[in-house]
Amino acid sequence: MIVDNAVYVDGLRTEPPSLEETCETVRDRGGFAWIGLYRPTEDELGAVAKEFGLPPLAVEDALSGHQRAKVEKYGSMLFVVLRPAEYVDETEKVEFGEVHLFLGDDFVITVRHFDSPDLARVRRRLEGDPALLRHGPVAALYGVLDEIVDEYAPVVAGLEDDIDEIEDQLFSGDRGVSRRIFELSTEVMHFQRAVDPLRDVMGSLRQGLLARQEDEDLRDAFRDVEDHVIRVTERADGFRQILQNALTVHTALVGQQQNDEVKKISGWAAILFTPTLVGTVYGMNFRIMPELHWAFGYPYALLLMLAMGVGLYVIFKRKHWI
Repeated sequence: MIVDNAVYVDGLRTEPPSLEETCETVRDRGGFAWIGLYRPTEDELGAVAKEFGLPPLAVEDALSGHQRAKVEKYGSMLFVVLRPAEYVDETEKVEFGEVHLFLGDDFVITVRHFDSPDLARVRRRLEGDPALLRHGPVAALYGVLDEIVDEYAPVVAGLEDDIDEIEDQLFSGDRGVSRRIFELSTEVMHFQRAVDPLRDVMGSLRQGLLARQEDEDLRDAFRDVEDHVIRVTERADGFRQILQNALTVHTALVGQQQNDEVKKISGWAAILFTPTLVGTVYGMNFRIMPELHWAFGYPYALLLMLAMGVGLYVIFKRKHWI
């Protein structure tokens, strides 16, 4: 549905009573229109597309969703896809949404499929700075980009806390740590897929601003957002490397534990096998055997079994097998 419809003339807000009058207001008074839609139906977005001449392929993408962050140019119009993210503490998961922006010379249309970001807050912040809104639709694009990138910070903090907890679990012998490493690696991978393409998007937008000779302050604002994007992508890359190292260490620890168990089993098996060997020799039905008619033969055999078992125990104990 259409959640906001306004025209900004010289940075000041005007509210047309209907979608049709929005275009008339822009034609008559100048400025630009900013229309916000939240999870629109095909008919709702189709009406806006017809009024502003939006490209059908971009409209189809905005309706279907499941797009990566990107910027596409259709004549003088830009179609921008952004991926907001939110960290959920209860499930330790990262949830992703989509925001689509259509930017023309005198309009910007935002299509949101996620509760975050709060574009009403973005509007209020920009409306408090008429000088920025005088730059037109590109100012609205900056406001949305800045809000989405700022909301990546809690996601990075949440993932970092989870990684710290995994490092504590790693050496505590928790058998469930491997599953948690795998699940967190998946979350980090999804986060990377949402954030990494933003670097190319910001580069394209910055080049477009230079080509249009936009105000230097606005270019600096976009450069600041780009710097934040680079820092976030670098942190995400670092998280993935840490998790890969954690999995390697965990595998080595598990292998060491298994090796120690094999040593213990082998050591005790050898100790228990010794009396069996002696008893087997003396259990043979041969007429001529060592000490067969000796009065102390039986105690000697028992003592031999005990001595060999103790001797092997001492040897394995010194080698830390048992």
